[in-house]
Amino acid sequence: RALEADLERGGLAGDCLIWRFRAAGGTDMIAQSLAALSGDWGDRLGEAGVMAALIGGEGRIRVANRPLVMRATGRAEAPISGRDFVTLLTSDSHGNVRFAQEGLLGTPLRLLQIPLETGRDDGVRLIILLDEDVAGGGAGADGTLQTLLSMLPLGLALADRDGRFLYLNKAFARAAGVPAGSTPVYPGDLVIREDKAAVAEAVRRYAAGQGASGDMAVRLRERPDEPVALTIAGARGLGEAAVLLSLKDNSEESRLKREVAQATKMQAVGQLAGGVAHDFNNILTAIIGHCDLMLMRHTPGDSDYDDIQQIRINSNRAAGLTRQLLAFSRQQTLRPQVLQLPDVVSEVTNLLQRLLGETVTLVIKHGRGLGAVRADPGQLEQVLVNLAVNARDAMEAKGGKGGTLTLQTYAVSAADVRKLGSDVLPVADYTAMSLTDTGTGIPPELIAKIFEPFFTTKEVGKGTGLGLSTVYGIVKQSNGFIFADSKPGKGTSFVIYLPVHAAAETKAIEAVKPAEKPAELWGSGTILLVEDEDMVRAVAERALTRHGYTVLTAAQGEEALEILGGEQAIDLLISDVVMPTMDGPTLVRQARKLYPDLPILFMSGYAEEQLRRSIDLDHVSFLPKPFSVKQLAEATRAALEGIHAK
Repeated sequence: RALEADLERGGLAGDCLIWRFRAAGGTDMIAQSLAALSGDWGDRLGEAGVMAALIGGEGRIRVANRPLVMRATGRAEAPISGRDFVTLLTSDSHGNVRFAQEGLLGTPLRLLQIPLETGRDDGVRLIILLDEDVAGGGAGADGTLQTLLSMLPLGLALADRDGRFLYLNKAFARAAGVPAGSTPVYPGDLVIREDKAAVAEAVRRYAAGQGASGDMAVRLRERPDEPVALTIAGARGLGEAAVLLSLKDNSEESRLKREVAQATKMQAVGQLAGGVAHDFNNILTAIIGHCDLMLMRHTPGDSDYDDIQQIRINSNRAAGLTRQLLAFSRQQTLRPQVLQLPDVVSEVTNLLQRLLGETVTLVIKHGRGLGAVRADPGQLEQVLVNLAVNARDAMEAKGGKGGTLTLQTYAVSAADVRKLGSDVLPVADYTAMSLTDTGTGIPPELIAKIFEPFFTTKEVGKGTGLGLSTVYGIVKQSNGFIFADSKPGKGTSFVIYLPVHAAAETKAIEAVKPAEKPAELWGSGTILLVEDEDMVRAVAERALTRHGYTVLTAAQGEEALEILGGEQAIDLLISDVVMPTMDGPTLVRQARKLYPDLPILFMSGYAEEQLRRSIDLDHVSFLPKPFSVKQLAEATRAALEGIHAK
């Protein structure tokens, strides 16, 4: 018996619930069915391939949806109420039921009867008619059901009680990696050997009558490294079909996940590399500085002179490695200029030919209508050299017969970028440069790792693994993009996209000009040196003192402000940029309140251009770490004389 209920809160604290039950009013299912079949609901059933009619106890039609009327009479608007339902049907010797109007050539029908009056065998009934190919007769899952499944974006398939496929829609075949024109026999044929038994058991279990549905993670034979979700459900009333399988085509999603993971990893590695390089630069500054101080006390021919020189030379080699790490992490100092790529290529062509040797042919092609780009020409030359050396090694590894390296520049319009359909490359105008070799190529499993620092496939001692990571960092720091495409055994192609420079940007960011070097390194005056690294502060203090300056030192910003507030006048402030508690720019802003015209010299292992954009201060010079005693003396004299980079 149906009941209706009301619910409300009660009690002093409102912490009780009061339920009131009463007999529900009568529900006229017949009236509801009459209204539904003659309205929109009846049309929606028809769109799904379902024909429905309400039949009275005497067997006459009370109402039918339009698809049934059309099939039974041949006209969608024909009067059908009151007609004997049985007269609209016919059957053959095999017991197949069809519409009489369609004859024996019509589609067989399957009838479902739903009583609407309980306790009466002759009461009003709802009759559902399905074409037999939809219901699952004869050929299994085909006809309208196949059409319905093929229209759905989900990957769907049907299997019989023995686990054999009856039908796969295109989305399922695409998600499973099934070649065009072929149909697997069993669902287990799609997965790797280790997952076959589990899939077969699940299909058998659901085909035998297990209700609901379930998901299982499987590894497809075509993509064994990417587990996918296979949904299995028991199917009823679909003829031979006993199991419905669903497989989502997540190849695009997996690709995006891989790209995000790769980008995140590259960013994390870049931050790590930049931090290591910054700390290492402090150590190298101390080593190089002490070497310079010792060399001042020795002359060529002394027993220790050559040893000190070797320490200095190897320290400079280490400084070169830190510059490559900073390039990868996009923190190195660049001197950007507005330039044309063909000019950069022509400057480095002779060097490339010498590096490639006689066995490798260098082919250079320049396109027309190339837009100017803004980049550091010296760093772009480094990019070309690194890529050319890698190409040479790849071609030599192929058999020592050499090959061809093709260097090409060309314009890429915004319309061309749209046609590429890249998720990484923003729509804009670019000047592109490609380098294509005929070497051994790069295996697909390694192509995603080639830009990582210290990753190399060369023998021990023949490569640092920083060549391509340096290229990656320089290109990214220049607001560009680099892509690699390789076919093992045929060669590799690197394509660099640099955005076309807009003339209006020239005013916003001016190229940093190198500082003029003063002829005299000795000087006088009082310098406040602020550096949190003891070893760097000690060597810089000794170097400046030897060049005639009075040096006051501070290990942090607060200590420096106390000195600035004292009685002794300060002629120059030399400060590190990144320090604990108070960084260099904050210190300088406070110092300028006491000394508005105080010249500033920043020392840092980070990129100068990046610092200049974030430090909005006038009369500021910059000295990159690691530096020698001579470079420190030059920068100090230049800052005091007002000869500094602007």
